[in-house]
Amino acid sequence: MNIGSKSKKRVVLPSRPEPPTVDQILDDISKASPSDPVFSILDRMGQNSSPPVDSEVELRFQQCRRYLELNEQLKEAQSRLRQQREELQAAGEQLDREVAEVKGQVQ
Repeated sequence: MNIGSKSKKRVVLPSRPEPPTVDQILDDISKASPSDPVFSILDRMGQNSSPPVDSEVELRFQQCRRYLELNEQLKEAQSRLRQQREELQAAGEQLDREVAEVKGQVQ
C-alpha cells in the first residue's frame, strides 16, 4: 500500500485574479453611491474639521497601515509555506525511494 502523495488527487485551485486596472478602480468609484462608507468620512471632513473626524481619520489611517502590514506578513508566510511544502514533497519522495529500496532488499 502506497501512503505517499501519489495516491491522493491533487486539487487544482483557480489562479489568482489580476489586480484591477486604474480605469477599473476609477469606474468602480464613479459607480459607488454617495452613502458608501468610504465617502462618508470625506463628507464629514468637508462639513467641519472637528477633533472626532480627525481621530476617525487617524483611526482609518492606522487600520489601513495595519492592513498593509498584515498583507505583507501574509505574503511572507505564503512564501515560507511554499518552500516548506517543496521541502516536504522532496522528503516524501526520498522516503518513498528508501522504502522501495528496503522492500527490494527484504524480498
